[in-house]
Amino acid sequence: MIPAFAVVGHPNKGKSSVVSTLARDDRVAVSMQSGTTQVSESFDIHLGEAHYKLIDTPGFQRPRKLLAWLQQQPVNADQRAARIKAFLQDDSCHQQFPDETELLTPIMEGAAILYVVDSSRPYSPEYEAEMEILRWTGQPSMALINPISNSDYIDSWQQALQQFFRTVRVFDAVKADLDQHIELLQAFAHLHQPWSQSLSSLVTAVQAEIRRQQQHSCKLAAHLLEDMVRYQQRQKVIDQQQAKSLQPVLQAAYYSWMRKRESQAHDELQTVYRHHQLQRDSSELTLSDDLFDTEKWYAWGLNRKQLAAVGGIAGAAAGGVLDLTVAGSSLLLGTLGGGAIGSSAAWLGANKLAKQKLKGLPLGGFEAKIGPMTNRNFPYVVLARFLYIYKLLNQRNHAQRDHLSVDDAQVGKLLEQLSKQQQKPIYKALDRLSRQKDVSNLADVLEPLFIEQQH
Repeated sequence: MIPAFAVVGHPNKGKSSVVSTLARDDRVAVSMQSGTTQVSESFDIHLGEAHYKLIDTPGFQRPRKLLAWLQQQPVNADQRAARIKAFLQDDSCHQQFPDETELLTPIMEGAAILYVVDSSRPYSPEYEAEMEILRWTGQPSMALINPISNSDYIDSWQQALQQFFRTVRVFDAVKADLDQHIELLQAFAHLHQPWSQSLSSLVTAVQAEIRRQQQHSCKLAAHLLEDMVRYQQRQKVIDQQQAKSLQPVLQAAYYSWMRKRESQAHDELQTVYRHHQLQRDSSELTLSDDLFDTEKWYAWGLNRKQLAAVGGIAGAAAGGVLDLTVAGSSLLLGTLGGGAIGSSAAWLGANKLAKQKLKGLPLGGFEAKIGPMTNRNFPYVVLARFLYIYKLLNQRNHAQRDHLSVDDAQVGKLLEQLSKQQQKPIYKALDRLSRQKDVSNLADVLEPLFIEQQH
């Protein structure tokens, strides 16, 4: 049997948020308005070969009356589940207790219980009717204390819940990180022995999916960088004057394409992490009137000192190749000279943010052209913006529904967290990219940056 979990509780205690978080998908409707979930909704979660179900249910509306109905007939403990089934088979109960019928049906069909309470509200005996009804079902169960606003009443809730549930966890449906998510899945595995193997496989599948998302993100970043650095706008014209007059049109089309391409990559990144409905408040990539605003560019990319260092490393690498080709007879002058040249070029070139071309072709005609982008800082700017969103998505819970605010962040700080051995291939690759040279396995080269972002 496929493991299934019915998320139940009082109205507006974060049940749908728990489902959204555990499903790792923001397509589960979440609202702060009471009664959002009026019928049970089942979500099939497939991760590789692993599969389980999450069932979002309406909240209890009349638990005391329902418990009174159940207790109308004295029954022993071994007859309580049958009494619940009798309730579900009674048509008049369907009309009188529509919400309770919806939430108890999947449980009596075999789903385990995840009972959700809010620790920012004090415990009161009115919840005991709910917990007693759930105990009557005889199904495996776990209680989740969800601190929606604060944790003021966690202790009293724990003391009460432990009398009805064998397993009690504090789980912030909006802020829980990935480790807490996996810990909860592992707790599920102990909840019901027949499901233990399936749920252990599920934990492995979640970890594998995280790895796939990371690799997919690296590929998206690599494609974005290659596309944006190499992009050109061209138009053949009759003469040079016509080419000059065409420049504003081409420039507008060029900038529009660049921004659209970046936004597309960020959308794809959201899809990889199943944040389908997330709204982003992103600053626009600076490419138009303030193209030469170096301060803005440095806010995202590398500062002058870092850029000069990168130029030195890239230049040293090129010089090192020269040393090797002359079997070391250059007495390492190639390495030293290359580093100095690279560093100077990067420093002096820092203000040349774009290489815009407008020149005639040797075939008798003329061509207006803008791009490709050859500024050495540009790949770092694009990468920094991508990594910033990647980091936020990694940390963001699927129940969190406020807008994603994208702010300034320097990729230089992220690079400094890597070892020198990890930094050099990235510097070399992005330097080659900015010089319009081929870069092999760019996604693999960038991977250390994405691994670091997991923490």
